[in-house]
Amino acid sequence: MDSRRIIYEDRHCFSVRDQFPVSAGHSLVISKRHLATYFDASPDEQSAMARALGQVKQGIDGQFRPAAYNIGINDGPAAGQTVPHLHIHLIPRYQGDVEDPRGGVRWVVPEKAAYWGAGQ
Repeated sequence: MDSRRIIYEDRHCFSVRDQFPVSAGHSLVISKRHLATYFDASPDEQSAMARALGQVKQGIDGQFRPAAYNIGINDGPAAGQTVPHLHIHLIPRYQGDVEDPRGGVRWVVPEKAAYWGAGQ
């Protein structure tokens, strides 16, 4: 990892902008210890990554001014994980960036995403 890309770092994790961003400011919080899954991280590592999300969000807020965020972890191949190293996506969202943002992360399973109106 080129250290010039790092936008945040502490003892347990670091953050960089995603090389293939979904939106302006899309960033990753990456564990320093090699872990495939969030559930293998120690409580200290999980806490550090949560703190890092807050720090990175502050920087994104100041630079890009998004309206909201999606936060996501692809944890395992069946969940779409293609890089077998723990990282958390912090994806800024902007007013009007998609036609209907309802459902957010539920769209990972498109046929179950639009739950509103179900059972009526």
